[in-house]
Amino acid sequence: MPDPAPNAELLRSLGRLVRGLSALFWGLPLTLIVCVETAESSNLHSFNVLPPVLTTGLLVYGLRQLSYFQKQERIWIKALDWAIMLGLVDTGLSPFLFWWNQRPDQEFYVVMVSLLAASGIIFLSSLNLVLYRLSAMLPDESLRLETRYFTTLNRFVLLAILLLGSLFLLWPRFSGLPVLPLNLDRLVTSGGPWLIVFLALVPLALTMAMVWKIKQVILDSVFGAGR
Repeated sequence: MPDPAPNAELLRSLGRLVRGLSALFWGLPLTLIVCVETAESSNLHSFNVLPPVLTTGLLVYGLRQLSYFQKQERIWIKALDWAIMLGLVDTGLSPFLFWWNQRPDQEFYVVMVSLLAASGIIFLSSLNLVLYRLSAMLPDESLRLETRYFTTLNRFVLLAILLLGSLFLLWPRFSGLPVLPLNLDRLVTSGGPWLIVFLALVPLALTMAMVWKIKQVILDSVFGAGR
């Protein structure tokens, strides 16, 4: 009589995979909303640093659930480990959003929040690589092609956002650089962070769409009709 243990183990890993994808799908927009709200308003101040820590931690939890699937695939696990490390960096830096809101004049807090923004963009890029590696292990050719196209597009867009954000951050700090026109200077100094958030919505939405589609493919093919 065949040993059912491997099938049971595979089902458990697939269950955790779906759970992790769900955590990532809901955690991505929630993290963006909570982090912006913590940095820009006082609505969450009664919770201190807890909201951004919890939401960024939710993303790490989701990635950890993914790590139970296909542990023997070294390329897949390497991509996951890199994303988890960046997620932990985001979690460690997230309290500075609250402290920066309290003391926006502190240069140290400004630097830490800037590092968090850069780390968040790199994390989203690494998550796209994780999704590409995951789709390569699933028996759906159209999903693999679609995921490869959109993850490549997303990573280029995120690289452009990272470079643009660096420009917004560094330009006002170097007196030797050319003086910008007044309207453009106001955009760089005051509207730059919001422009970066707005631009990041496109790759964020595409990433969420890919997470959802991969999850549905797994549910439809393994657990039956999306149940």
